Amino acid sequence: MVKPGSKKGPLVELNQDGSLTVFLRELAVDGAANQGLVELLAKHFGLRKSDVSIESGFTSRIKRVRIAEGD
Repeated sequence: MVKPGSKKGPLVELNQDGSLTVFLRELAVDGAANQGLVELLAKHFGLRKSDVSIESGFTSRIKRVRIAEGD
């Protein structure tokens, strides 16, 4: 789950079910939150931004993200 516009962010939390909750400072305006999500997850996992992509849920707080293996 993504929580845009959060004062708590940027932060990635692991939930008990294995999903992630991502707190972002970026607002959900003009794709800023989606871009912030990709950047934060890439940094969190030590990957390039190109290794992280949103598969579904572009306009939803619940998203499916693909994390590719780095080199």
